[in-house]
Amino acid sequence: MAGGARDPGRSVTSRALAILGAFDAHQPRLTLTEIAERTGMALSTAHRLVGELEEWRALRRGADGRYQIGRRLWELGQLVPDPLQEVARPWLQELFGGTGENVHLAVRDGLEVLYVDKVYGKRAVPIVSRTGARLPMHPTGVGKALLAFEPGWFVSSYLSRPLERPTPHTITEPGRLARELTQVRAQGYATTHEEMTLGSCSAAAPVLAGDRPVAAVGIVVSSRRVRELPRLVDPLLAVAARIAGDYRAAVSRPFP
Repeated sequence: MAGGARDPGRSVTSRALAILGAFDAHQPRLTLTEIAERTGMALSTAHRLVGELEEWRALRRGADGRYQIGRRLWELGQLVPDPLQEVARPWLQELFGGTGENVHLAVRDGLEVLYVDKVYGKRAVPIVSRTGARLPMHPTGVGKALLAFEPGWFVSSYLSRPLERPTPHTITEPGRLARELTQVRAQGYATTHEEMTLGSCSAAAPVLAGDRPVAAVGIVVSSRRVRELPRLVDPLLAVAARIAGDYRAAVSRPFP
């Protein structure tokens, strides 16, 4: 096999990208053997490419021998020309300051939500979302807020697939979920009750550029305080609207 790989048709670039893609929010640190297994590469090939990526600072090896994503990729990520996080951050901080609850910002990436920012405190309820993490759309508040404003063909396609059920409370029946999405679109926000994680509930509102959802803002509270969720909706909607306004202004400005 060429280069010791199990699939000789792959280029060096595709193999290097496969190594970087082996890391995710659930497995941010991997051994060399785990990298080889996740990418389907021979151990010798993985060892050579991992060494090159480490030298370039795309990967970093810890004292325990496990690898994680290096700071060079973080540096490159800061060059992405998307003002969303920059304009949203102050409003997320304001929402957190006014409520004391976990606040996060997410975008749709394929069939999942990708969490791109989060503001939280020590007293807020622990949640599974973290910056850079991906979760299914239908059990999460931000996912429902995004999904409800997607085109009909996308919603139909999403609901036609087998839907994950993270908790016994997750809504997976397509008809029931479709009706809830219609309600979300009508009222302008989504709620969840222990659908992603037992012990927590959430409210989320889309950040709209016209009719297109570019992101969603979510707030999470303990299930013991679910009755307090309605009072958080108005500030949540206000922040989502302000982020949308600042985002539209930012993307309309010409590059210097």
